[in-house]
Amino acid sequence: MSKTKKLSRRKFIEQSAVLGAATVVAPGLLQGRSSPAKKVRVSIIGCGSVSTQYLPHISKSPHVELVSTCDIIPARAQKAAEQYGIKHWYPHIDQLLAGEPFDLLLNLTDMQEHGRLNKLALNAGRNVWSEKPMANTYAEGKALFDLAKSKGLRIWGAPAVVNSPQFAFMAEQIKAGKLGRVAAAHAHYGHLGPTWSAFFYEKGGGSLPDLGVYNLATLTGLLGPAKYITAMTSIVTPQRKTDDKGDIAVEAEDNAIVLMDHGKGIISSVQCGFNYFDPYGHEGKGQEKPTISIWGSGGNMNLIGYDWAPFGVDMATLENEKTVRHVPDPGAYVWQMGATVIAEYMAGATGEPRIQAEHALHVLEVIEAARKAARTGKRVKLSSTFRYPVG
Repeated sequence: MSKTKKLSRRKFIEQSAVLGAATVVAPGLLQGRSSPAKKVRVSIIGCGSVSTQYLPHISKSPHVELVSTCDIIPARAQKAAEQYGIKHWYPHIDQLLAGEPFDLLLNLTDMQEHGRLNKLALNAGRNVWSEKPMANTYAEGKALFDLAKSKGLRIWGAPAVVNSPQFAFMAEQIKAGKLGRVAAAHAHYGHLGPTWSAFFYEKGGGSLPDLGVYNLATLTGLLGPAKYITAMTSIVTPQRKTDDKGDIAVEAEDNAIVLMDHGKGIISSVQCGFNYFDPYGHEGKGQEKPTISIWGSGGNMNLIGYDWAPFGVDMATLENEKTVRHVPDPGAYVWQMGATVIAEYMAGATGEPRIQAEHALHVLEVIEAARKAARTGKRVKLSSTFRYPVG
């Protein structure tokens, strides 16, 4: 085993070609396949805090075989492998890709590493599910998407907010015209900021790709792709104390407000930051107040709880002016289900998922455009789009 740099990380979520031939399911299985469902071989890279939520979920799927784990801290890869009965573990991605064959890589590493590692996996003939964001720039993400397509592979990116029944209900009401002409929407998500790793505050990190990404995915999914962006960002706390690197200077935004023009007169805003006192914390438990609101000429809707942990939708309309709570149960939805959904689709057990790589790419362009707008003071036009309405 090679020596690796130790990266300390708190398990906050626990509190609530080198590279050998792969038995890849794509492209045949991913394109209108009618063969019986079979198991998809899955490997995980990044065995820190996020994996402690992904692994319990995906390990329960009857359509998944967990093949291997990988982490630059080898002990973490070994521990995860032993805990879930996974036969192989590796300290480096080169060894992972050259080792036991698999079909789908789950990339749960630090966000600055996503683009580089996703490219290595695609070039090795593997499909990819990437935690957010799938790359650090839109150009890098689009190149990954095009690379996957050229190889008959697929890449998808978190978040999976479009999978919740609350999202589906809100989309149905908008499509049915229950809100009349939709005019505006607002979303917010924030807390006091993570301490377990410096990467959140370093270049390529920030509150937009860590927090705002959820709301941006929800609002673009409900209201359609953004056409223009304006924004302001700032650093409220210029020095942070982190567990792995001690005191650091903050380089990425820890405070942001983004305005999106969706066309047809619809305007939405998202605010996010690492300087918000939030009694509900990272887990979102107990958050039973609106975090996303949508207004129209005929009604309004409020998502109760965070879009990654929703509790229901409150709606009032001209037809029924008294606010009524709808979809009070998230059902099977959890934020970490995206990789399981994708693996089961690859196995032939389900149809094409609501989660779209093009949607994740669009959100990535929104984030990049917001930073440009904040830097230049100008309105930024977007070039990307995705299939809408979602689902």
